[in-house]
Amino acid sequence: MTWGKTTLFFLQLFWTVHHVTAVHRHDIYPYGMFYGDVTLQEGDDETSEVITLTKPMYFYEASFNILYVATNGIISTQDLPMEKQYVDDGFPTDFPVIAPFLADIDTSKGKGSIFYRQTESPTVLKRAEADVRRGFPDATFTPTHAFIATWENVSAYEELTRSSGPSNRINTFQVVLAYNEKDTYALFLYPEDGLQFFGTRPKESYNVEIELPARVGFTRGELSYFFFSRTEGPYYSVTSNEQSVKNLYQKGNIGEPGVWLFHVGNRNSFQNVVPAQQEAVLTKAPPVLDAVFPDEDYTDPDEDEYSIDPDFQDPTTTEFLEPEDSSLLERLNQEEPLGQSPLQPSVSDPGEFPHPDPRNLPPEDVTQPQRPLPKHAILQVYPNRVKDVPPHPSGGQVFSVEEKVNFDSGVIHYSTDNKETCERFQQQCSQNAHCTDYSTGFCCHCNSGFYGNGRHCLPNGAPHRVNGKVRGTVLVGGTAVQLDSIDLHAYIVVGDGRAYTAISEVPEPVGWALMPVAPIGGLFGWLFALELPNSLNGFSITGAEFTRRADVTFYPGNQRLSIVQTATGLDTQNYLNVDTHLQGSVPFIPPGATVQMEPFKDTYQYYPSLITSSSAREFTVVSAENGAETFTFQVKQNITYRDCSHGHRSGLETQELRMERIFVMYVKEERILRYAITNKIGPLGAGEPEPENVNPCYSGNHDCDTTAQCVPGEGQLFLCQCATGYSGDGRNCYDVDECAEGLSSCGAHSHCVNLPGSHRCQCESGFEFGFDGRTCQDVDECRDQPCHAQALCSNGPGSFQCQCQPGYHGDGFQCQPQNGRPKTQCEHHRDSLQSENGGVPLVGGFIPQCDEEGQYRSQQCHGSTGHCWCVDSRGQERAGTRTPPGTLRMNCDEPGRPKTHCEQHRDSLQSGNGGVPLVGGFIPQCDEEGQYRSQQCHGSTGHCWCVDSRGQERAGTRTPPGTQRMNCDEPGRPKTQCEEHRYSLQSGNGGVPLVGGFIPQCDEEGQYRSQQCHGSTGHCWCVDSRGQERAGTRTPPGTPRMNCDEPGRPKTQCEQHKDSLQSGNGGVPLEGAFVPQCDEEGQYRSQQCHGSTGHCWCVDSRGQERAGTRTPPGTLRMNCDEPVIVAPTQRPETVCERWRASLMQQYGGQPNSQHYLPQCDSSGEFSPVQCYGDSSYCWCVDRNGREVAGTRSQDAVKPACIPTVAPPTMRPLPRPDVTPPPAGTFLLYAQGQQIGVLPLNGTQMDKQRSSVLLALHGSIVVGIDYDCRERKVYWTDLAGRTINRASLEPGSESEIIINTALTSPEGLAVDVARRRLFWVDSTPDKIETANLDGSDRRVLFEKDLVNPRAIIVDSPTGTLYWTDWNREAPKIESSSVDGQNRRILVQDGIGLPNALAYDSTTRQVCWADAGTKRLECISPNGTGRRVLQSNLNYPFSMVSFANHYYYTDWRRDGVIALSRDNQSTDEYLPDQRSHLYGITVAPPHCL
Repeated sequence: MTWGKTTLFFLQLFWTVHHVTAVHRHDIYPYGMFYGDVTLQEGDDETSEVITLTKPMYFYEASFNILYVATNGIISTQDLPMEKQYVDDGFPTDFPVIAPFLADIDTSKGKGSIFYRQTESPTVLKRAEADVRRGFPDATFTPTHAFIATWENVSAYEELTRSSGPSNRINTFQVVLAYNEKDTYALFLYPEDGLQFFGTRPKESYNVEIELPARVGFTRGELSYFFFSRTEGPYYSVTSNEQSVKNLYQKGNIGEPGVWLFHVGNRNSFQNVVPAQQEAVLTKAPPVLDAVFPDEDYTDPDEDEYSIDPDFQDPTTTEFLEPEDSSLLERLNQEEPLGQSPLQPSVSDPGEFPHPDPRNLPPEDVTQPQRPLPKHAILQVYPNRVKDVPPHPSGGQVFSVEEKVNFDSGVIHYSTDNKETCERFQQQCSQNAHCTDYSTGFCCHCNSGFYGNGRHCLPNGAPHRVNGKVRGTVLVGGTAVQLDSIDLHAYIVVGDGRAYTAISEVPEPVGWALMPVAPIGGLFGWLFALELPNSLNGFSITGAEFTRRADVTFYPGNQRLSIVQTATGLDTQNYLNVDTHLQGSVPFIPPGATVQMEPFKDTYQYYPSLITSSSAREFTVVSAENGAETFTFQVKQNITYRDCSHGHRSGLETQELRMERIFVMYVKEERILRYAITNKIGPLGAGEPEPENVNPCYSGNHDCDTTAQCVPGEGQLFLCQCATGYSGDGRNCYDVDECAEGLSSCGAHSHCVNLPGSHRCQCESGFEFGFDGRTCQDVDECRDQPCHAQALCSNGPGSFQCQCQPGYHGDGFQCQPQNGRPKTQCEHHRDSLQSENGGVPLVGGFIPQCDEEGQYRSQQCHGSTGHCWCVDSRGQERAGTRTPPGTLRMNCDEPGRPKTHCEQHRDSLQSGNGGVPLVGGFIPQCDEEGQYRSQQCHGSTGHCWCVDSRGQERAGTRTPPGTQRMNCDEPGRPKTQCEEHRYSLQSGNGGVPLVGGFIPQCDEEGQYRSQQCHGSTGHCWCVDSRGQERAGTRTPPGTPRMNCDEPGRPKTQCEQHKDSLQSGNGGVPLEGAFVPQCDEEGQYRSQQCHGSTGHCWCVDSRGQERAGTRTPPGTLRMNCDEPVIVAPTQRPETVCERWRASLMQQYGGQPNSQHYLPQCDSSGEFSPVQCYGDSSYCWCVDRNGREVAGTRSQDAVKPACIPTVAPPTMRPLPRPDVTPPPAGTFLLYAQGQQIGVLPLNGTQMDKQRSSVLLALHGSIVVGIDYDCRERKVYWTDLAGRTINRASLEPGSESEIIINTALTSPEGLAVDVARRRLFWVDSTPDKIETANLDGSDRRVLFEKDLVNPRAIIVDSPTGTLYWTDWNREAPKIESSSVDGQNRRILVQDGIGLPNALAYDSTTRQVCWADAGTKRLECISPNGTGRRVLQSNLNYPFSMVSFANHYYYTDWRRDGVIALSRDNQSTDEYLPDQRSHLYGITVAPPHCL
């Protein structure tokens, strides 16, 4: 190159490098589905599901473990309100916010996307650490976790008119939260041309030409202050006007325009956000002189060896990779010199680099040859940012590469000083792995006996489970079917590669149509395939975190289905979590058809961090309509995962997955889709050996236990070896309880929880895991000030103590000044415990609570354990009242009988784990006396069976769904256990028997034959009376069988287990080890105890510990013969629970009386009445938790709020048919999901003949009235938002007459004379009317109403009356039925006028008031007001008949009868205790 050209080149390079430009879009942190991002739902006001952080993050001074991402450019640590409550307001908000661009953003109809993810990628963390160091040079910060959210090409909300089209202005911006156990930093990135609009117009005044600039910054939100007050927390604002918003990409504070860094949280103390101070301003580069160089004068240098990190791949990545050879691939495989920048060509030869000599490198640095990347892979080497390099051609595949060179770019400095090491990052490895340091970083490797990628390890040979959800939309024959978080479960027998997948609640027709889509379950087959020699299954490579994208195209219809399956790790049970998203169309398959798929092979290509495959398959559909039809589909898939580039690689290039047996089925009755696939993986091109030469371990013809690994030997020899965590002879393996055997790795202040094949550690109460996730640290409860203001808090290991200061007495949570009276027994008891042990209170001990008079409070709670119970006046616990933490407490002031065993069993399952009921779980049914009903049915599966008085299933009585049920009261013998066992296997899964499966043989009496043989394998063995195999009796085919009737039985499994431990290792017993106890029959005793440790637990017939039955030494042992209560599974959190958990986190887990916490019911929905702490400051809310206007009060009487969400119903559900009421006059009352009948004998309530008229599951029946002319009952349904009616004729069904434009329909009245219906709607505050069939609907009143509730009509005079319980101004009004002559009848001296009735005898209007506790009457003209009763409880609705008033009462949950002269009262309390709402009278004919 000539001197002039050289000078010009370097001058151009100098100008290019030294001018400051904004960050480019491809230089922000990588994002998109390819990197495992979650995509936020499209819309104008969307909020993500709760994002549970792997480790807590500090924001300001508080620790948070959940985040939410919202459409409108913000991230919050708590669930967000509706956008109208914040998006058009100023800054700060009243809830915690991280706001990179708070504005009214809209992504509906494809207008942009929002991505977010958590990551622990070392490359991402390394980059974040370097960025922080640029802005805070003196900071010592090493992030361990990061959260990235990206708003890509999002639009502002716009209201389009005929004269104006969309502006087409879009924004792209990003926030990165990098944190460790102490500090949190936030990066805001605004790429060049990323901000095209700088504010949005408010919706409420959209037509006014006003634009609100975007708000950028941070706010802590409102904080509690004193008792009822809240004060504005600290905040930091970056923008104030439009110009400051433009500055976001024109300036920066770490030396690069468009990049802003802030210190936003610290564990110790934090006053406010601190910005970085390295200012950068966007400048324009001087014009570049055109220079023409001959092509041969400068050529691109070849690339170095590559280490692909999926967290650093370009967001333009296309979906599917097809590796093919090309000249580019050849160049990519060439070596690159170490220590040189690609921008510096060699002096000796401008177009080539000298090749290094591998012999001069350390052994760890001799990188193994890398696979060629797929076609069109364009490598993007970070961090060199070359601004003037032309963009890569479209269609290219972009990969980011982490070079093994020492860049000096000012962004990331690769050196040994900041490389990842085991010392700093070992917590990222599995507890069953070891960490190894290499020259460039660390890698995790599974220990011997385990397999995986080191970050996640599973025991060799043990079966595995997968849990997850399936979501998406599938188009079947033109019909779109939405799949909304339905359950997916898989079970894999790893020992022989069998993978069983079941997807529940799959609706028709998509259930039939998805039968051919075996690739959904095929993923689990590949993950846990049986490994042939010199091969690895998927889990050994990817571990438990990866993303699999598959594109399935069906022929000849060209339907296309996209499958995205994201694995998010192992749960606390060591099970894999995989979520599946389906989108696209599939061919229609006729209902009842079957699908057959032949075995096939699939070739997998392996690259660093990437696995691909492509295959075509056939399937046959057999239907009654079309016979047998054969179709094909093509599958292309990518699997991206986190690869460790520092250590030695497996060297895999290709493998072949063999799917040998494929079975698919859709069970219509159960709505379950099933896939069963047998999988093996091995080297590509390995020849098929002759069947007789295949080792049983590889053919699957071995008899090893499912929890054992088959170890092949020479020829046909093999060895059965129990999986890690199991013990036995390999043919019979049982779980090793590491906890009981003292083999756990749990440290101080934690206890061991046994798992199948493994265990986990759980911190004790009052402790929590530290940042390493393994060490339990004390929770300092005192920092949240849980004690009374006049008390001292003493923190101790695992607990804390509150003690009143001198001059005060109390339990420390409530302290009162000493008043001179002598101490009561409760106070003596309390003070003695607080001051015992030399004046040092017992940490974690129980302290009784006394009331203001010094008496024992009727309910006592243990502050450390959370248990609560009722006590008598002497402080003695009342039997049967104790409740565990997180469950509904007993009402200790209620009389009533104690709950029976059945009721306790039922309630414990309904209230679930932490108040969360078990979705789809079995709930026992109890009769009126609280005893188990003789026949029990599972509402989800449809199975039914008979039980004894203890609720124990009677053997042989179980019937599957769709078959005739047993008569549990009939004597005749039911099926025996053997017959039931045989029948269940012969009828198979959904009526299809299992081909080749074992079928037990029963004798004439239905008992197991003493010798059983497997018809397919030829093995035979002896069994006991329960069909259990007698150990040591199994004989292989072709050998003499045992004489099973010979005396002297062989040893049972328990006896063999016991003898093996007693004889120990080499005949020496293991001192202090657990030895099982067997009964006289050689079976495991139901209760086992460890002689050395003193722990006891219950076991099943195989000696396996029953979860939750272990008791420590010195405590009361479990009754192991009691029925097993199945622990409920966790259902998804509701909005109420998420909000509550978020606030609990904000309060540090210890809210006090000054804090507000949403109250949720047992179903997780908002309780209709919400209160501030334990005060009387209460209000009503709707189903979304929003306050109902006019309901807020500070009275001792809480507002009369009605739930708007129906409680969960129990199956099987009766049909909603009318059960005919008895003859004569009767009361009809509404009780949530049913309408009850209460006959009247004269005016006396005939309680013995009470019944249910209509069971209306899923409803909340509130208002009710009766049409005596046509004998029909009318009611409002608050949950369904409908008005309904039904005839009282037998078998009549309910009829919906109005189902539109209703929000909260409550009171209802029938005008018998005019054939009209009147009702109130309490949310829009309206009174409406219509004909009895719903026609001629119109609004009577919609003004001057706040909380209308009761409404009645006096037909003879045509007068309408209604109540309005507005807290500020309650009133009773009247008008004519046509809406004329409206006037206030009563407005003084009333509080909560819930109930209203017309007394036709005295011709007065009467009301029952829940606030004043009075029943009063007044004449229609406003005179003659009188009080009939002044000590009511909590009336809700009332009706007048003869000389009596009948009202429903919320305190008693019953119907109260009161005579007009106040001389007699009576009450009826239904068996099912819940709130009663409306009530009316139904005479036999019109009065």
